[in-house]
Amino acid sequence: MAIQAIPGSYFIRHNRLPSPVSAGCSQGLRALADKCPAVEIWRRGSFAYTAQMFSPTALRPRCAKWLFVTGLFLLLSACVDKPNTLERIKEDGVLRVVTRNSPATYFQDRNGETGFEYELVKRFADELGVKLEIEAADNLDDLFSQIGKPNGPVLAAAGLVSSEQRRQQVRFSHPYLEVTPQIIYRNGQSRPTTAADLVGKKIMVLKGSTHAEQLAQLKKQFPGIEYEESDAVEVVDLLRMVDEGQIDLTLVDSNEVAMNQVYFPNVRVAFDLGDASHQAWAVAAGEDNSLLNEVNNYLDKVEKNGTLQRLKDRYYGHVDVLGYMGAYTFAQHLQQRLPKYEKHFRAYAKEEKVDWRLLAAIGYQESLWQPAVTSKTGVRGLMMLTQNTAQAMGVSNRLDAKQSIMGGAKYLAKIKDELDDKIAEPDRTWFALAAYNVGTGHLDDARKLAEKEGLNPNKWLDVKKMLPRLSQKQWYSKTRYGYARGGEPVHFVANIRRYYDILTWVTQPQLEGNQVVEGNLHVPGVDKTKPTEETPPL
Repeated sequence: MAIQAIPGSYFIRHNRLPSPVSAGCSQGLRALADKCPAVEIWRRGSFAYTAQMFSPTALRPRCAKWLFVTGLFLLLSACVDKPNTLERIKEDGVLRVVTRNSPATYFQDRNGETGFEYELVKRFADELGVKLEIEAADNLDDLFSQIGKPNGPVLAAAGLVSSEQRRQQVRFSHPYLEVTPQIIYRNGQSRPTTAADLVGKKIMVLKGSTHAEQLAQLKKQFPGIEYEESDAVEVVDLLRMVDEGQIDLTLVDSNEVAMNQVYFPNVRVAFDLGDASHQAWAVAAGEDNSLLNEVNNYLDKVEKNGTLQRLKDRYYGHVDVLGYMGAYTFAQHLQQRLPKYEKHFRAYAKEEKVDWRLLAAIGYQESLWQPAVTSKTGVRGLMMLTQNTAQAMGVSNRLDAKQSIMGGAKYLAKIKDELDDKIAEPDRTWFALAAYNVGTGHLDDARKLAEKEGLNPNKWLDVKKMLPRLSQKQWYSKTRYGYARGGEPVHFVANIRRYYDILTWVTQPQLEGNQVVEGNLHVPGVDKTKPTEETPPL
């Protein structure tokens, strides 16, 4: 827009259009400008009151010109492009995400928010440089209805599987986790082996789930199949209902079965129903691809750089280490033994700034929470301390439970503090556990082997592949500290992580305060009923 000065008055020439505007808007504005090439602006210094100013003939042209200017600016403001979804997220500084409250997706414990989906989407928000705001949907139908609502969540990260019906509601990202739908039954009951065996059974699945869609398709082939869809339960509730005999069967994805099965010793996998599918994130339907493209780039990146695999290992890489009888035994000891020593675990863990549940998990792995045990190698007590370690930690009587727990807490904190500064959490904790078992020297040997193999010596996922080599002469002969039963620390860490997961679930508090998620957490109970028979999973 150019201004041309003429003595006695000002004129605005509409010969340049503000940017950005669309081509259609530009043509319309130029046509208007051609019809009215100038607009007179009254100059303050030359204003004088005259009767002629208010005569109809004098007022009409000025009104028309002012109306034109007003319309011009309104037209320009309408032509400016609106920000896309990704731009709005960055402008607001918040990524709003809807999910489910379950151990495989999102939950809160005493340390704050956690869960596989939470960890993955939190890293995405950090990359965008925005705050993550989580909402937990009451059920799957509610989850899909929330995506894209004004001022609502723009992304769903909830362990969702794509289906034809769902693709009519939302658009899915690139996949990040492969899962298989599995029919679940109770140990001791007749085991179904084919879809035809589902006829006449009491079956319940999540309302709005892809499992409900699968059963609907099966019902066309086997009309006798009857099932109930419920929006009042989560996966852990379905597994508990099978475990307690309230329903005969359910259909659940393999990753959630694996993560929750330890809480329910009578739950068994009958067979896989159909082929494997993939979980993905979802965004609102429409033509705005800005967020979806960013999500896909991020998921491709974390898969390539190993972040995704490390998360999978953290949440799913150690879920099958107990077995059914191991889970039953742990459930018994959780009720009968832990209460005697919990106050000591809490007190010394707080003193040494470690998680008391991690300390308790070590104690269970070492002694099954028995203070008077002695191993063949001479380590003794609830925390299985060597004589030298006990003396160094100020323990005079290793068979005294309180002293043993104190010594174990000090030793774990010392090991963790002395690890290489390059090792970050959560790997730092897993390295400390391995060193608690095999010693820091052998752990350093395994790290060096990992580095020589082109692996990351600061990541547990890589180093645990090298530890078993310490029992093979071709490898340990090249190390500083020589032979070690390298497979033991790998199992040691896996077991403790599983015990720790269970303790985290059964001791977590109800949500308090002004938090986004409302209502009770789905905390699974640990069934204390002994399994009627020992049948390995398929």
